[in-house]
Amino acid sequence: MKLICSKNLLVEALGVVARAASSRATMPILECCLLQCDEQGLKVTANDLELAIQTNYIESDVIETGSAALDIKVFSDIVRGLAGPQIEITVDEKQLTSIKSGKSEFKILGMNALDFPAIPKVGKQESVKISSNQFKNMIRQTVFSVSQDNSKPVLCGQLIDIKNDDIKMVSVDGFRISMRKWVLDDSDAVVKMVVPGKSMDEISKILPSDADSVINFYYTESHVMFELETCTVVSRLLEGEFINYENMFTSEVTTMITAQRSEILESINRATLISRDAKKNPVRLNISNSVVAISCNTEMGTSHEEISVLQDGPDLEIAFNPRYLTDVFKTLDAEKITISFTSSLSPCIIRVEGSDDYKYLVLPLRLRG
Repeated sequence: MKLICSKNLLVEALGVVARAASSRATMPILECCLLQCDEQGLKVTANDLELAIQTNYIESDVIETGSAALDIKVFSDIVRGLAGPQIEITVDEKQLTSIKSGKSEFKILGMNALDFPAIPKVGKQESVKISSNQFKNMIRQTVFSVSQDNSKPVLCGQLIDIKNDDIKMVSVDGFRISMRKWVLDDSDAVVKMVVPGKSMDEISKILPSDADSVINFYYTESHVMFELETCTVVSRLLEGEFINYENMFTSEVTTMITAQRSEILESINRATLISRDAKKNPVRLNISNSVVAISCNTEMGTSHEEISVLQDGPDLEIAFNPRYLTDVFKTLDAEKITISFTSSLSPCIIRVEGSDDYKYLVLPLRLRG
């Protein structure tokens, strides 16, 4: 294999696929990237058996077609460190790879490209189309509550639930539920799939943010494939029955407040400045006479702050792990929010005022003293 390509394009491609390369693999080949070149140019791939990313063709001067598997960290470091604008890559029959630019040359030993795991095949019979920016936001607004408990693997992913032209993204970690909804254009898909949280997080980092960009994704019973403008991403799906999240948002409301998102977020952040452990030192919300008193009591001292809200229903005192609230408030786009309560021991439900497109359920902590 021999080719010449742009350094900048190769650096960009390696940065994208590196998100799917394993850094602690039991199989050394999973720490590699696969270079494949033919008459159309160069493709770069990484695959850790859960997530695979393959770039579109990089424009290259292909002198000899072929393939090579190289340690992605070593190869990336070399490519980034070279000074010239063009890079020449040559691989011989023993996988010895020469990387040249200007007066610099490196030689590293690659692995057999035939040992590199193939990307799972995903047909294009079942497909969904959505704005890249919207999908990126939906991931951001739910991924923070993906469970880290491997004893329930299906909760370590994000549910994508599509029916009646609605796409919902849901995550659950045992203490909270995050749900974000969007309306699709001309979709007749009906599907539920659970994508690993790690895969979704990495996908969100490479999705473009411009409003005109769209992605198509295709799915089978075991995998989902996302077609982006610069690359293709394939992730395995998690097996198991996801919880019936819709029933969790139907509790009876006794007290509801309407507040400014940024105001309550900043107040909670200030209240917890004296706390080193959110689990041991919850934040208290005392709702009375259209005022929320936000307080925190720790071994270091106490804090107290009041904000004005609109209150509907009786007074209530309730306590939370502050991070579970601030994670929600930080991701919301809108400024005016509603928080619904049933009792001091029941979950609260956070929404954007006048919309059911955002729903977050957060469990409280038991009040002490």
